[in-house]
Amino acid sequence: MTSAEKYCYSGKKELKLDRTATAIKNSPVKEEIKQQLAKNIKKLADLQGMLYAQNRYGVLLVFQAMDAAGKDSMIRHVMSGINPQGCEVTSFKQPSSLELDHDYLWRIHQHVPAKGNIGIFNRSYYEDVLVSRVHPELILNSHLAGITSLDQVNEQFFAKRFEDITYFEKYLARNGILVLKFFLHMSKEEQRLRFLRRIELPSHNWKFSEADIKERKYWDDYQRAYEAAIAKTATKENPWYLIPSDDKWYSRMCVSDIIVERMKQLPLHYPEMPDGKQAELEQALSILKKEK
Repeated sequence: MTSAEKYCYSGKKELKLDRTATAIKNSPVKEEIKQQLAKNIKKLADLQGMLYAQNRYGVLLVFQAMDAAGKDSMIRHVMSGINPQGCEVTSFKQPSSLELDHDYLWRIHQHVPAKGNIGIFNRSYYEDVLVSRVHPELILNSHLAGITSLDQVNEQFFAKRFEDITYFEKYLARNGILVLKFFLHMSKEEQRLRFLRRIELPSHNWKFSEADIKERKYWDDYQRAYEAAIAKTATKENPWYLIPSDDKWYSRMCVSDIIVERMKQLPLHYPEMPDGKQAELEQALSILKKEK
């Protein structure tokens, strides 16, 4: 069974994150994982070359996770072999006043990858059904029409947003954008250990934020928010991939496996030269050889 099959969630069954693995037994040794990752990085570079030259499809990678799950290092390792000219990484933070003056997907659409490109969202539009679900007061600050009290930020409100997101992803797919959504699933204990590492190692102190500890208090609330968001937006066409992420190297291998496998399913190829163009190439070749 491939990683794409093993960790795919398309919404057909009930999702319980507390019953979903954050680590696996009998995983490959680290050296084998690194070798497989290196192979995938090379394959991804080749696929990106065809994607860019063909200029018909785009790829959007969405990474969501709890703090310290390894999104940054995931992007740094898995995408290390691609051409930066054909890739854009966007991290969606707290919306600016300009962004709040528009619909909540407005700022997202600005960074949807162009044809031939790979776009990476380090956090994404899903923050609008995750953080805002745990902290509904954020919705009141968005000046939404008809939303004037916290009791209006209810299940019905988020159900409509799940519907928005599902249609948005379907729209992207219809326009040639391959949407790959990854949830890096980490245990609460592993997060504790990684926070400790950030505090105890001077070289990692810069990664630590007091907000990390404050948000950790809402762990169970976030797990419920993720369960709902993933279950309500997973489809056969745009599934979620729930990646066990207590072991960072294993999670990197799985994500790279899935990206390569899914991109291979696209009808990618280098553009074929028309007959007239081929004759021009042969003539140019002849001229260049004569110069020698």
